[in-house]
Amino acid sequence: MIVSLTIVRYRKIFVPFALLAMAVHRLPMAMQKGCTFWKLLGCGHNGTFDLTPDWQQWGLLAVWNRREDYEQFRQTSLVSRWWNTLTYERFTILCEPLQSHGKWDGKEPFGKPYATDYDGPIAVLTRATIRMNRIKNFWSHVDEVAETMTIAPGYITSIGIGEAPVYRQATFSIWDSAEHVKSFAYGSVKHAEVIKKTRDENWYKEELFARFKPIETWGTINGRNPLKDLLNKTTP
Repeated sequence: MIVSLTIVRYRKIFVPFALLAMAVHRLPMAMQKGCTFWKLLGCGHNGTFDLTPDWQQWGLLAVWNRREDYEQFRQTSLVSRWWNTLTYERFTILCEPLQSHGKWDGKEPFGKPYATDYDGPIAVLTRATIRMNRIKNFWSHVDEVAETMTIAPGYITSIGIGEAPVYRQATFSIWDSAEHVKSFAYGSVKHAEVIKKTRDENWYKEELFARFKPIETWGTINGRNPLKDLLNKTTP
């Protein structure tokens, strides 16, 4: 199993095409050979959740049976050709699932891996559908947690992604190691308090937490590739 996350950026003049892609790309993704799960995503500003979307930046997360299936998509799909024509920046990271808990639209898209012997850079996906009566609680804590994350030891970068504004949100973050992730999650007082509140106040209708081993990356996001010097193998 290979998981891909691609983030693309459109010029302002092409933003209508970015919005159109959220509808047009559904059919080719549904028919894409070897793809077992996919989500077309909007993006927030500054690497975290955002009530005001970044209308120029969009994403696609997908799960593939084999690397060859992903390569077929990258080289020949309508979605990839659309990106080649209409976007001016693209960043892709390929990963292997290490651990995954929870569901996404009632599915376990990454299976039930539980690898504990990996030591290296790690990517983390946290995703939730927020209960309507808990939306205010959720958003009132976003800024403080985001600020704490960006100054945490071992933090490399993060991307705020979502399927729908306000209530279906996710963060894909990259860290130096699993130990740094653990230290932030439970060693940060602010973050630990928020985690406790999500449980005590039942914020989420559905949630998923997954960790991945980054295996390859290419392109840039906001002008740079944050993993370029951390992974041995990169693709131009």
